[in-house]
Amino acid sequence: MKHPKDKYAWTVKIGEKGQFVIPKEARDIFDIKPGDTIIVLADKKKGIAIPPKSLFAKLTETIFDGDISEREGDKE
Repeated sequence: MKHPKDKYAWTVKIGEKGQFVIPKEARDIFDIKPGDTIIVLADKKKGIAIPPKSLFAKLTETIFDGDISEREGDKE
């Protein structure tokens, strides 16, 4: 079955601890490396999404209205 360009689908099994492995092809496409932090978004009606790392930085900036490192100094 041919899939549309830049659209992918994989199946994964959930382990006993609720963990799953991101398929290697997905890790390669989205440049996910060991030790990376990812964000998981969820909506009870729409499901779960793992956006690309570049979106994580944009979301962080939107949420915190700027760079997190700038806010670290606000604690003092």
